[in-house]
Amino acid sequence: MTINMELWQLISLLLAFFGFTAAGAKLLVGQFEARLDEKFDSMEQARAAADRTLRDSIQELAERQKELDAQFREQEKEMNRMQVDMLSHYVRREDYIRGQTVIEAKLDALSVRLETLQLKGVGAHDR
Repeated sequence: MTINMELWQLISLLLAFFGFTAAGAKLLVGQFEARLDEKFDSMEQARAAADRTLRDSIQELAERQKELDAQFREQEKEMNRMQVDMLSHYVRREDYIRGQTVIEAKLDALSVRLETLQLKGVGAHDR
């Protein structure tokens, strides 16, 4: 079987084929670009949401840091007050030992005096 065509029919057929092919390619490229645009839009929305979340997190952290700083300052003030109170109420071991030594020395001196008085009193009683 043979097909006879004239040149203008062959050219028209080839032009129609290339036209359909170009139209199909343009349609495919258009769909590909539309899908890419959708992906980029969704990525941009996700990035914007992440930025908002990050900004909110940073603000929350800054507020928490301020609260912690205030608590730290309050704790530091309380510690300073305790140190001042401790100085007025606390007796160091060395100070206590020194005080006890003085008291014991006075008691020893008083004991010696009492013994002396008792010896003198006993001698005066015997006469």
